[in-house]
Amino acid sequence: MIDYVARLRKETDDAIDRIESSDSNILKKSLDASHVLAGAFDKLKKFILSYEFQSEAEEINFFKEIKPKFCYRLIYYRKLYNIEMNRPVAAVCRQKEYLHEELDTIHKYTNKRLDFVRYYRSGSTHLDSLYFLRGRIDTEQYLETFYYELDQKFSTNCDFKVAKILSNDMLQAYLMQEIALLETDLHYPSSPFPKVKLTWKGTKTELTEQLYSWDSDNIFGDIPLTQVSDYIQNVFNIQLDKNLSRAFSDMKIRTQPTPFLDKLKEALLRRMGREK
Repeated sequence: MIDYVARLRKETDDAIDRIESSDSNILKKSLDASHVLAGAFDKLKKFILSYEFQSEAEEINFFKEIKPKFCYRLIYYRKLYNIEMNRPVAAVCRQKEYLHEELDTIHKYTNKRLDFVRYYRSGSTHLDSLYFLRGRIDTEQYLETFYYELDQKFSTNCDFKVAKILSNDMLQAYLMQEIALLETDLHYPSSPFPKVKLTWKGTKTELTEQLYSWDSDNIFGDIPLTQVSDYIQNVFNIQLDKNLSRAFSDMKIRTQPTPFLDKLKEALLRRMGREK
């Protein structure tokens, strides 16, 4: 199972990276990504329905870790599409109000399921057999109205909740970034740019990794990440996707979280003659 999942994940990630690196607008990107992820999800379901788990531990791992990691981005992109499709073309204050309403929706979802959210985020495992094995019934939690619409052979009590938690994390980051952009437009003048531009030769993902490392250490002080990103894109003659939060969420779940920074460190050590 692990080999199949790894191949499917790489194939899917590569397709999503191509979409995110394209010049399409946010609506087309989110729609195209939704189609790719829906196809991958269908493949995963077909595989699992014909697969026999070797142990309860393997089944729990699939429904707690593997399936939600495929599902959450599908939920995210579909919700993102709906949010941007319905976003008002209006004054900044109305757009901010709309985005805050979407944030409130996320907070309400979380508050209704707070016990499970705490269980999952704390890394607890003592209820995993109830939450992540098929055929178990839990009447102590907040009951999802759509539960019986799910395929019981491919669903447990809480795998969808995990996916929603992860997708809501991404959506919340996106919404807060959009609000910050609107506030930046109001409060910060345009940044002066040099006349001569250099061209970034690395990948967009690598530049995003570099941006977040700078921002994490407040290299530029209290300047918002979005403003730093706009400046760097102009200076280095590159167009990054507006949704930096999605890239950061992907970085957090990579096996090697900071490959670009690690590569820079190794290159510098070689130049110093201090490579390992």
